[in-house]
Amino acid sequence: MATPADAATYFRKGFGLKTEVQGDLASDYDGRLVDYLRAHDYTLAVGDLTIRLAREFGFCYGVERAVEYAYQTRRKFPDRRIYLVGEIIHNPHVNARLGEMGIQILMPGLDGFDFSGVRADDVVIMPAFGVTIGDFEALRAVGCVLVDTTCGSVLNVWKRVDSYARDGFTALIHGKYYHEETRATASQVRKYPDGHYIVVRNMDEALLVCGFIEGTVDAATIRARFGEAISPGFDPERHLRRIGVANQTTMLARESLAIGEAVGAAIARARGAAARAEDFRTFDTICSATQERQDAVIELLKEPLDLMVVIGGFNSSNTISLAALCAERVPTYHIDTATGIDPERQSIHYRPAGIHHHEADRAGWLPAGPLRIGVTAGASTPNNKIGETVARILASRGLVADV
Repeated sequence: MATPADAATYFRKGFGLKTEVQGDLASDYDGRLVDYLRAHDYTLAVGDLTIRLAREFGFCYGVERAVEYAYQTRRKFPDRRIYLVGEIIHNPHVNARLGEMGIQILMPGLDGFDFSGVRADDVVIMPAFGVTIGDFEALRAVGCVLVDTTCGSVLNVWKRVDSYARDGFTALIHGKYYHEETRATASQVRKYPDGHYIVVRNMDEALLVCGFIEGTVDAATIRARFGEAISPGFDPERHLRRIGVANQTTMLARESLAIGEAVGAAIARARGAAARAEDFRTFDTICSATQERQDAVIELLKEPLDLMVVIGGFNSSNTISLAALCAERVPTYHIDTATGIDPERQSIHYRPAGIHHHEADRAGWLPAGPLRIGVTAGASTPNNKIGETVARILASRGLVADV
């Protein structure tokens, strides 16, 4: 996006203040109880409870980098107004901490972000999800300092969909059309005069696209079903001929791969193997951290567990994916932070897996008797919140970890 001429106002590699902010980061996010679990084969046994922590969990490199750059920005510009375009990551504790540091979070309205209050002498941080090309250009026009924390895995997806659009392929994106990352990715396609995209949320929506390709679903159904999830001027007859599959980096990996295979197979059935080879492209753009956390929880679920606790923002896509995997095997509670567990009331506030935009409370959520409880956390959850969660699980039985 930026050019060498922008070097004075555009920063993607921090400010060389890593050492200076390490103490603050450790104080705000490290967790002694998590360190203990790591050192003891990811296991903590107290009384009749055994806690098993997945071997990959919590902050990934991209999140660590984004948060660190925000801390560096505050240190670099102590007297400037600093804005953040939306949440830097989907974790309530981290975003609240940035707010306490005087970083103002701009939240989108019905018409997107309002940058009218941003001045040239302000500093604006772009989140790990990235921003749309339109938002980037609007901020460049202001002339403010931009600190770009966009995750490298997201940039890889942008390169992929850019190549699709450049070569005349419609980007079929497995993701949530309203998610910041997917909106930013879709905007990359629109750099080209005839660049188009369609966002499918799950396999059911992908199969509608497959039905259109094979002639069993009409164009009106596609337009009606996808609405805001297709690019302006989208014509199914034209724009579902050549398809390139990509995905929001935090989706359920196996579903992304299955969607790609289903679309390719539909083209082959409709127009033959040569058409599939010529008019279809796919590439696994799930980030490695997302994949590692999903693989680790699948491995943990091979053990006898009585329930799983998954920690991460209720709007965190990668955490939602982890909870969905766990719920297939055991009762699962997705909490957004440790305080979702109330030891005194013996209750838990959680997001039921598979139920969108819904939260619930449950009393007596811990069954009586000895329990083996699995714990994992999304890529935007800091270690201290994982440790606090384990402590609150124990406290729900009147137990304390002596570590």
